[in-house]
Amino acid sequence: MIIRTLALVLCAASVVSAQPSERHLTNIRQLTFGGDNAEAYWSPDGTRLAFQSNYKRWGHACDQIHMMETAKAAGDSTYLAPLISTGKGRTTCSYFMPNGSDILYASTHESGDACPPEPAPRADRKYLWQVLPTYDIFVANADGKVITKLTDRAGYDAEATVSPQGDKIVFTSDRSGDLELYTMDIDGSNVRQITDELGYDGGAFFSPDGKQLVYRASRPTSDEEKSEYKELLSQGLVAPTNMEIFVCNVDGSNVRQITELGKANWAPYFHPSQKKILFSSNHASQRGYDFQLYMINLDGTGLEQITTESIFNAFPMFSPDGKHLVWSSNRSNNGTRDTNVFMADWVE
Repeated sequence: MIIRTLALVLCAASVVSAQPSERHLTNIRQLTFGGDNAEAYWSPDGTRLAFQSNYKRWGHACDQIHMMETAKAAGDSTYLAPLISTGKGRTTCSYFMPNGSDILYASTHESGDACPPEPAPRADRKYLWQVLPTYDIFVANADGKVITKLTDRAGYDAEATVSPQGDKIVFTSDRSGDLELYTMDIDGSNVRQITDELGYDGGAFFSPDGKQLVYRASRPTSDEEKSEYKELLSQGLVAPTNMEIFVCNVDGSNVRQITELGKANWAPYFHPSQKKILFSSNHASQRGYDFQLYMINLDGTGLEQITTESIFNAFPMFSPDGKHLVWSSNRSNNGTRDTNVFMADWVE
C-alpha cells in the first residue's frame, strides 16, 4: 500500500554552490534527495511546488505527483510531502489551479492500477518518449481527492498548464491525429485547437500576461522524417531528439520560431520580462545527453548559457514574483543517476 504522505527529504536540505559561470544563480538549495524528480511548478503564491517523482523508496514504480512547501523542504529533513495523485497508473505534468490549492495533472489510473509497460528496446537504440493514449487530465484537491476530470476520450491528453490570468488551460492532444496544442477554459469547456503543423507540439506555457504561448516542437521535413514520425506516433511514441522553441499568440496566430540550434531544445519558460525565454538544450553537447539551461531573446538573439554544472538541467520555472528559479538537475547526486529539484535566487 502506498502511503499518501511520504518523507520528501532523506537528509537535511543543503545549499549547493553555483559554478562561477552560473552568474544568474545564487543560494542554490536542493529540495529532493533521490529518484527522478522533475517538472516542479510553483503555486500562485510562490510558497509550494507540485512535482512528479518515481522514487522507489517512496513505493513508486513510476511517476506520481507530490506537493512540497519549499520553506519546509529546504530546512527540515523530517518534512513530509503529500502525495497528490492516486498512486495508481502513471502521472505527468502537474500544475496548480488558480485557487492555489487544487492541482491539475495527467494520469492513466482509470485504465489500470499498474504502471503502463515500457516500450520494447529498439535495435537502433533510438531514444523515445511514450505518448500514452490512456492519459486524461484531472484536478485533485490538496488531500489528493480527484474532484474533476477535464478530458474524457480515448487518446493522449496531457502536458497541461494554466494561464496566470486563471482563465485558460493549454495542453497537448492527439485528437486531430497529430500532437497539437489546444486551449480550454478553466472548467474544461470551449476546447480550441491552436497549432496545426505536422510534428510534436508540446510542453507549452503561458506568458506572464497570458497573451502568448511558448512551446517546443518537432518539424519533420523530409519524406523519410515524416514517415518515421507518423509510424512512431501510431505506436504511441515520439523521438524527442530534434525540437526547437516556438512562440505564438494564445489564439495560435503570429507563430515564430525562436531557436534554430539543432538537436533537442525543450522545456521553455518565459522570463518575467516577457522579452526572453529560458529553455533546456543539448545543442552544444558532444555526447547528446548534456542538457544545460539557456536564455534567449524573443527575436532569437542573445543566446546565453545559464547552467554549466552536471549533464542534465531542465524544466526551469520562475516564481510568480520573478525572484527565484526552480529546475531539475542531476548535480550533487554522488555519482548516481538521480535527478533532483533545485531552487535558486535569480540574479539579473
